[in-house]
Amino acid sequence: MQKRFLIFSGFSGAIAVALGAMAAHFLKSKVDAGLITEANLMAFETAAKYQMYHSIALLGLALMIGKFNDKILSKVGYCFMAGIVLFSGSLYLMTIAKLMGLADIRWLGPLTPIGGLFFITGWILLAFAGRKKN
Repeated sequence: MQKRFLIFSGFSGAIAVALGAMAAHFLKSKVDAGLITEANLMAFETAAKYQMYHSIALLGLALMIGKFNDKILSKVGYCFMAGIVLFSGSLYLMTIAKLMGLADIRWLGPLTPIGGLFFITGWILLAFAGRKKN
């Protein structure tokens, strides 16, 4: 579990940096060209920020395993990973689809708040993890 969280955290953090840079340098020019909206850019930037926040949290979580309730910490980690994939992933895909002129994929929209609920659930579970050791 610890190894899985470390690996996911490392790759996710790297992807967040790359996509954040893409937003700052590439997508900004696409707003100016009228290919995507300012709202699309802001959503993409939000996705990168939340992905980075939760990648760092997942790294910290991996380091805490063994010190607190491992069963709960495992659930926290999986909630954070699901949140990254659903919340950030759906925002990335919707923006990229608009940029590429692909068919309307607004059906991905409901995945964003579901991912957000995974983030929230993970943070609440984390609060309970310190209550007792395994």
